[in-house]
Amino acid sequence: MLIRNALLVGLCLAASPSFAGEKKKAPPQKSATPSAAPAVAVPTVPTIEAREQNIVEVASGSKDHTTLVAGLKAAEYVVSLTNAGPFTVFAPTNAAFDALPKGTLDTLLKPENKEQLQNILKYHVAVSVYEIKSFKAGMKLGTANGGSVMFDVKEGKVTVNGATIVATIHTSNGNIHVIDQVLLPPPPK
Repeated sequence: MLIRNALLVGLCLAASPSFAGEKKKAPPQKSATPSAAPAVAVPTVPTIEAREQNIVEVASGSKDHTTLVAGLKAAEYVVSLTNAGPFTVFAPTNAAFDALPKGTLDTLLKPENKEQLQNILKYHVAVSVYEIKSFKAGMKLGTANGGSVMFDVKEGKVTVNGATIVATIHTSNGNIHVIDQVLLPPPPK
């Protein structure tokens, strides 16, 4: 219970706008010679350990991810993310879903839009475990819906399709990277 409460506090802090807005700078790195190229800042975000729980259990225990969990249930995608994985999930906060145009979320949660909702949620999932330090500027990563997302790294901040990763949570079946925007897949060609 103590671990779960600590996790919930950490998730609340990680997803809060004031926390997400803080700038963290990597400590300066010394070069071996004066002519060496300048060191690149290593991306850093708060990391929470929840290795005894799977991705869905962690998200279900977070008051900042109730909309994501409701979407997973409506899309019947819960069972998939409780499997052994490994997975990397880019988990938008409730505030990220609230920023969608009015009525979008209500429309997506309707039973007749289940496939569209599944497609969006699968766009937030990669098969395999990726640590924050794995993401490089210009890197493309395939997602479970068959699409791909693009990363950028500036001043120690990592973004995926423009959404900032504000925290990372290690779970029993992969990593959750908490993001501040919903990722929308490009329309089918």
